[in-house]
Amino acid sequence: MQNIPKVKVGIVAVSRDCFPESLSVNRRKALVAAYTEKYGEGDIYECPVCIVESEIHMKQALADIEAAGCNALCVYLGNFGPEISETMLAQQFTGPKMFVAAAEENIGVLSDDRGDAYCGMLNASYNLKLRGVRAYIPEYPVGDAGECADMIHGFLPIARAIIGLSDLKLISFGPRPLNFLACNAPIYQLYRLGVEIEENSELDLFESFNAHAGDSRIPEVAADMAKELGDGNKKPEILDKLAQYELTLLDWIEAHRGSKKYVAIAGKCWPAFQTQFGFVPCYVNSRLTGRGIPVSCEVDIYGALSEYIGTCVSEDAVTLLDINNTVPKELFNSDIAGKYSYTLKDTFMGFHCGNTCSSKLSACSMKYQKIMARSLPVEVTNGTLEGDIAPGDITFFRIQSTADAQLRAYIANGEVLPVATRSFGGIGIFAIPEMGRFYRHVLIEKNFPHHGAVAFGHHAKALFEVFKYVGVPVDEIGYNRPAGDRYPTENPWG
Repeated sequence: MQNIPKVKVGIVAVSRDCFPESLSVNRRKALVAAYTEKYGEGDIYECPVCIVESEIHMKQALADIEAAGCNALCVYLGNFGPEISETMLAQQFTGPKMFVAAAEENIGVLSDDRGDAYCGMLNASYNLKLRGVRAYIPEYPVGDAGECADMIHGFLPIARAIIGLSDLKLISFGPRPLNFLACNAPIYQLYRLGVEIEENSELDLFESFNAHAGDSRIPEVAADMAKELGDGNKKPEILDKLAQYELTLLDWIEAHRGSKKYVAIAGKCWPAFQTQFGFVPCYVNSRLTGRGIPVSCEVDIYGALSEYIGTCVSEDAVTLLDINNTVPKELFNSDIAGKYSYTLKDTFMGFHCGNTCSSKLSACSMKYQKIMARSLPVEVTNGTLEGDIAPGDITFFRIQSTADAQLRAYIANGEVLPVATRSFGGIGIFAIPEMGRFYRHVLIEKNFPHHGAVAFGHHAKALFEVFKYVGVPVDEIGYNRPAGDRYPTENPWG
């Protein structure tokens, strides 16, 4: 994927000066060996200059991992650890950080070489809180070499998202369409997250699009589109316009990236877009999103932000869908009931006009946008990518700022069922356990908009840690609670 960071974790071992330094040295070597055997050596760097026992050592280690190009940090408690210098290291390192600790290997170490890192992790967490330092601490942060290697590997998607957010520019072309107050986007929390926002008029975009007329690169891009679509290229007459628009967006990104490395776009797509540009942008949006440059619909700024986080976590394409319509009982009874362990209320259809990239559809065709064509000439609504979303595991999620600028989020693992939708647009039949209650007591109760980001695969665990790390209050991260686990607002009598 383009447009996302490559993570390199610097592993720095620490030791309390009244414990043998050799404990931390040997345990660090065992950890690195276990990681390399399981996952290769490309993601980590073993800090060799010292075991951190003091503030001087902390400075030496910090300089070493920065010189090595590390953009994430793992503080490894090989023994009890020095609570001051180890948390100062985390405080002064600018990227995402995690803390893990060594378990005692066997009975033999208990008589003299006991490390007590189980105890040291408590002091480390206490000092992190005193210093106001955010760090990722795994659910059970103490383990042997192999277990700690797994913890570091599990940190990679979290670190990717944190690094990406800190160097992200979100470019919007607006304003929002009429009656889209649900996509209201207070920008205060974007700055709190380290995200830069560039808000433009759709007239700026239209001017740039017109300036790309006759661009010499158009035939090559149009040919690439035709190759991707294959037999699904039902509107070949608009490929040149779509190629012109794709080049417009890509050139805008390069010209407006500024000081940031990564970019996401919140784009305008109606109501005047079709009549002035002469097409709908859905297919182009899908192509950029498929490369790791999310382009949300309807100037949904926090939708684009959510998509970008999902791209970093999953290292894969994402999409943005309306939580759109119920599954008819007729369809549920004929194709789902008795075949899958879901109730009717666990299912719904996720839909958007055609912004899901072709690799995430079972089959695709580029057609016209049926809803818009009810009130406009068909020829100006061409450009939407239609098809059923490919079945498989998904994560439905969103991060959002409320109207009073408070961060809020939700996450739910689920799946797209291998059931034909018999409908139009980019659409799938989604199943999430206890979706009906989640819909009522999280999505409605917490005032989330109708757009949800979709990552392909189950990524809820990492997303939860990302949201915690960036400051979403834990009680503001909604999830689909299992049966018997009542929501605070749920009527006890049903």
